Amino acid sequence: MEPSDALPPPSDRLRADLLSIHRAALRAADPERILERDLRGDAASGWTFRGQPLLPPPRTGGEPVFLFGAGKAAAALARGVRRALAGEAVRGRIIVKHGHRLEVPGVVVEEAGHPVPDAHSVAATKRLLADLREAGGSGRVLVLLTGGASALLVAPAAGITLEDKSRVSSLLLACGADIHEINTVRKHLSAVKGGGLIPLLPPGRAAALVISDVIGDQLTSIGSGPATGDPTTFGDALGVLEKFALVERVPEGVIRRFRDGVAGAVPETPDAPGEAVPHHIVASNFHSLRAAEAEASRLGYRTEVFGRDLGGEVHETARRFAGRLAVLGSDPAPGALLAGGELTLRVTGDGRGGRSQEFALVAAGHLEGVSGAALLAAGTDGTDGPTDAAGAFADGASWSRARQRGVDPDTALRNNDSWSLFRATGDLLVTGPTGTNVMDLMVGLTAGGEVSGSGEGNAD
Repeated sequence: MEPSDALPPPSDRLRADLLSIHRAALRAADPERILERDLRGDAASGWTFRGQPLLPPPRTGGEPVFLFGAGKAAAALARGVRRALAGEAVRGRIIVKHGHRLEVPGVVVEEAGHPVPDAHSVAATKRLLADLREAGGSGRVLVLLTGGASALLVAPAAGITLEDKSRVSSLLLACGADIHEINTVRKHLSAVKGGGLIPLLPPGRAAALVISDVIGDQLTSIGSGPATGDPTTFGDALGVLEKFALVERVPEGVIRRFRDGVAGAVPETPDAPGEAVPHHIVASNFHSLRAAEAEASRLGYRTEVFGRDLGGEVHETARRFAGRLAVLGSDPAPGALLAGGELTLRVTGDGRGGRSQEFALVAAGHLEGVSGAALLAAGTDGTDGPTDAAGAFADGASWSRARQRGVDPDTALRNNDSWSLFRATGDLLVTGPTGTNVMDLMVGLTAGGEVSGSGEGNAD
């Protein structure tokens, strides 16, 4: 039986509105919807995207368009392109995360490992590169990239094994390195990242369509920039390992390659933006956050953006977000606090979870005792960390509900075991693959005139 002084769960309306806002954000980043609207042209005169040249007309009748790419949402992007290119013969090969496969007529869709690459990643990439070499002289090429491509498009550089790359990826993910730092290292261990595809693409007859999952929409970081120049160096990659005290923990071959690169014995990745194919950003966190704002306003909430392109550490940011949400609750009008970006989480425990679920758990601890407020922190791709959840709902009674079910929130935090706690309380958001990937969204709502408490709970 629940204690008589336990806070009730948030109203059904708050949770329903959180879901509605999140769904609006996903719709705004749906590549199939976007391409149906913004990809224009025909098979005789060529194609544009948002008014900018995308692909020239065919040189001969029946000249195909080849789609090559990788990422968790790459199959949805490919399917959108396939539908939009009416009258064209479309071929190609796409690599997606296990469980994210979709049927795309004329295109081979393969599955591989993410966030740590596996043998499927290497084998599928080998086949993709072989197809691209053959197709480069016989058709037009669209490179399709979405979040996750760095782990899926994998061709280890000379002297580097898959096991080396997997070990380095695991260490970087666990230590809290951000995506730019991780990709700086990845590019210098790869034969395909950091501009590696440029020599295989037909000049003037290729372009890239990307869904951005990185802060600032930096093309060199999306999928580790396989089709654009790379401004980072071996020295930068070595610096990342030094920053996180990983020099003694990564395989010897990795350090040898980086030091040889710094000494000039190994060629740098190409820093040649002029050689890159034109890149077009189909969707980004900006589009989703703007749609979330619009939906919150439509539902009657006074909106405030806590942060765009939000970076930083999960725990600190969640505490600040919860504190601001509690302050907004003092307003008699319903309020919405919104943020988008990609935070970093240092993993020290052996539990299950991801940065969005941990964000929700930390925020719930700081909202403990606050009524009339709720939040949802979730990834836009449908997976948060190595779990089946996109994220989690939280409120001022989350920690109390967990204790009532025999789960200690402090222990869950120490073990990075947010998934188990929210599974016990029934507060996980499980969407399955969404077909897009534009970083994470955090949405907090206040009921208006009902919020009480300081928002200074006991998390951390």
